Amino acid sequence: MTRLRKIGTAVGAALATACGGAVILYEPAISASDHGGGPRVEEIRKRVHAPNAVVPSREAQQSALMAAGKGSPLDVLVIGGGATGSGTALDAVTRGLRVGLVEREDFASGTSSRSTKLLHGGVRYLEKAFLKLDYGQFKLVLHALEERKQVIENAPHLCHALPCMTPCFSWFEVVYYWAGLKVYDLVAGRQILHLSRYYSTKQSAELFPTLAREGENRSLKGTVVYYDGQMNDARLNVGLACTAALAGAAVLNHAEVVNLLKDDSGKRIIGARIRNNLTGEEFDTYAKVVVNAAGPFCDGVRKMANEKAQEMIAPSSGVHITLPDYYSPEGMGLIVPKTKDGRVVFMLPWLGRTVAGTTDSSTKITYLPEPHEDEIGFILDAISDYLNIKVRRSDVLSAWSGIRPLAVDPTAKNTESISRDHVVCEDFPGLVTITGGKWTTYRSMAEDGVDAAIKSGNLNPRSGCVTRSVRIVGGEEWEPSSFTVLAQQYKRMKSTHGGKVVPGLMDSAAAKHLSHAYGSVAERVAAIAQNEGLGKRLAHGYPYLEAEVAYCARHEYCESAIDFIARRTRLAFLETDAAGRALPRVVEILANEHKWDQSRKKEELKTATEFLQTFKASKNAQFHDGKHK
Repeated sequence: MTRLRKIGTAVGAALATACGGAVILYEPAISASDHGGGPRVEEIRKRVHAPNAVVPSREAQQSALMAAGKGSPLDVLVIGGGATGSGTALDAVTRGLRVGLVEREDFASGTSSRSTKLLHGGVRYLEKAFLKLDYGQFKLVLHALEERKQVIENAPHLCHALPCMTPCFSWFEVVYYWAGLKVYDLVAGRQILHLSRYYSTKQSAELFPTLAREGENRSLKGTVVYYDGQMNDARLNVGLACTAALAGAAVLNHAEVVNLLKDDSGKRIIGARIRNNLTGEEFDTYAKVVVNAAGPFCDGVRKMANEKAQEMIAPSSGVHITLPDYYSPEGMGLIVPKTKDGRVVFMLPWLGRTVAGTTDSSTKITYLPEPHEDEIGFILDAISDYLNIKVRRSDVLSAWSGIRPLAVDPTAKNTESISRDHVVCEDFPGLVTITGGKWTTYRSMAEDGVDAAIKSGNLNPRSGCVTRSVRIVGGEEWEPSSFTVLAQQYKRMKSTHGGKVVPGLMDSAAAKHLSHAYGSVAERVAAIAQNEGLGKRLAHGYPYLEAEVAYCARHEYCESAIDFIARRTRLAFLETDAAGRALPRVVEILANEHKWDQSRKKEELKTATEFLQTFKASKNAQFHDGKHK
């Protein structure tokens, strides 16, 4: 029995006793190192990480979906290409099932690209577990800590440990946060990333130069630093979808479910009517089980099966802004557990910039949520209380909002039933819905969803769940030093306006970016930069190369300019002005790859420009209140 299980059982038993009742003790699932890989995992590894492995073409994927007729249905059809949907497709196909996945827009186009970028164990849930003697909250922490380490191991190029600093303005806060985070370390057990520790005021100022030592009638007594994980969320999501495709799943983005198909009795879902949103073509795909992983839109899918289905989504909005790198030091985040109105505010270094944001607030479900100016102002106000530099609205390089699909028991009478954990249900035969949860636990959510699908359809998988031992594409044999191979062995060949191709250095910034974004397949991108004269940077101040546009169009199902600037790279989220400057060249390269005509190129530029306007950077600010000029 592992240390984590021992601690979990002991603390859980204590909580159960304190609550005055018996509970079923949570046993974390066996980790990859507990069971090894086995022949099934080795078979998958060879298929996904083969040197010449290439995802099937979009046309081949659609043909595979169309070939799934009544007589030869898929085992599982997944609706939704976010983290949960893509994770579900990967889980199902690696068990040996016939799998399809369709996504109305692009992989990670919704919630999964608009997250906090943290892989967190849920330290706030641990506080609630002890303060409220809530074993359910404690179970969430155990679960998240187990999964956090697993995600980092399976996508090491896209995920890493990040130290997070909590400022303390009284000695009580020092003791309270230090003790709480030591319990967090203890509960993590062998899943711990690094030990938390206290830093004096002087040490804190050295680690975080922009942190204010003095505030409103208060002075800094020191800080407590603990570790959580950080990720490139959209690229991790795209990696999951491409890994599922390499493993044999038929995945298709820009493909919308317009209706669900029922059997002759009308009592079971047996497939879906799908529209290719790029061509307008419609076709039927049959499956023994349909898994609804549509995130905030899962109620819409449920109502296709039963229009009287009670809603189970309580949408919650999280707003984030991107600021210049000088707001926070590289490699150190700032988390304020409780602001004036009780919300958590964080400020984290991410991809060479600083991301700041708040925890959830209720919202309405919309396809393209936009942050309100008062929410941006709240974040600026909150962080200015803790910084010794001027916080300006004009420094906001990008701002966005994401909708988190918190799950509600549709039969409950009050909002106390809102779950921070995930929910799996089958409220219409043949349609399994999985929703709620968070990015950190996507893998185990997928496992539960596939388990439910197997039961619903009486399916016969070749093996149990193996995703603990499956690294996503680019993650196999990657090392932090892998970028040096790119820097030493490749050149960035750049085409001038006159058509002449001139060599340029594959500098460390570009090499590190390619290595972290694409992992062990980064050499394929570098080869395009060198051999096809696509080595120019797309935007000044950013390491993104023209070669990435071509690579993503060929190997990552990048079908639009928005797909590239928002999900294959993160320019839209890092700086909307830079993304706008890169757009014409992005469209030009995509047009060459996908054979677009002038009309399509013009439409792509227009649509992407409108999309960027929903990211409320300083130029798109609706008003200035004078506070943060």
